[in-house]
Amino acid sequence: MDEILRVQNLTKYFTKKSVFSSKSTTVKAVDDISFSLKKGEVFVLAGESGSGKSTTARLILKAIDADSGKIFFNGEEITDDPKSIKKLRMSCQMIYQDPYDSINPRMRVHDIVSEPLEIHGIGSAEERKKIVLEALHEVKLEPAEDIVKKYPHTLSGGQRQRVVLARALVLKPKIIIADEPVSMLDVSIRAEMLELMEALQKKYEISYIYITHDLATARFFGKRIAIMYLGKIVEAGPVDDVLLHPRHPYTQALIDAIAEPNPDNLYVEKKVRINEPLDIDVYEGCRFRARCPYAIDKCKDEPLLEKLDSQREVACFVKLD
Repeated sequence: MDEILRVQNLTKYFTKKSVFSSKSTTVKAVDDISFSLKKGEVFVLAGESGSGKSTTARLILKAIDADSGKIFFNGEEITDDPKSIKKLRMSCQMIYQDPYDSINPRMRVHDIVSEPLEIHGIGSAEERKKIVLEALHEVKLEPAEDIVKKYPHTLSGGQRQRVVLARALVLKPKIIIADEPVSMLDVSIRAEMLELMEALQKKYEISYIYITHDLATARFFGKRIAIMYLGKIVEAGPVDDVLLHPRHPYTQALIDAIAEPNPDNLYVEKKVRINEPLDIDVYEGCRFRARCPYAIDKCKDEPLLEKLDSQREVACFVKLD
């Protein structure tokens, strides 16, 4: 598959100032990360809250400015030039986690879904109406002719998220960044939503960046995965290889944290039992060393993301077997 997006050495730091003193701290939200996305691929960014996944998405879309690093779309670098940004945003859309907050409650469904078309000056009013109805049919919102007249508060959570997906589809994007798109939906309809996204991906050769903390849906939906921790990618590779044979202690800790449906396994010793954080600067050396049970003196140096084979990468001096 051909590469459609490349993120190269992307970095974003934030400064937090204390309300009660003049002291400030630096948060390395995204710290020198690189990855690529191929045409028609589902690439997963996984990790716990605060690992930098959503900030990475906002940097890719130029919603916030990076401190350093480059983004290439179809081999062309995306600059701060408005034309360059507009070209990216027409081809790269986003689905947000919360369907309640990501659409305007005062707008009808037709206006919500047609808004990107109006912003980019696509089609007449009649043509936009036709495109909106087609998008609603695609996401299985029926009868579409009735749905377009409704306000968001009259729809269920699952229906609202389908409206968000329809809004992303109207521009016929090459890439969709899905930021926790099913985490606020009922468990009974999560698989249904992911199956719909997968069907649309195959039909239109859409590439997804799927952001999640849920490794079960990551394995169900993704093909390649990168595990993030405190702004760094600590492990990457094919999703089955990484999740079935993790080499980084943090990846194993995430797997061990998955809820156990079998009560007999509740007392089984976890492979990686995360330690209480040590009182150290977490940005010095290995980010995970403050909590890692395998930490050694060498972990005071920062491990680089190195190749184990042609597809697997891991940033760890210990490396689990």
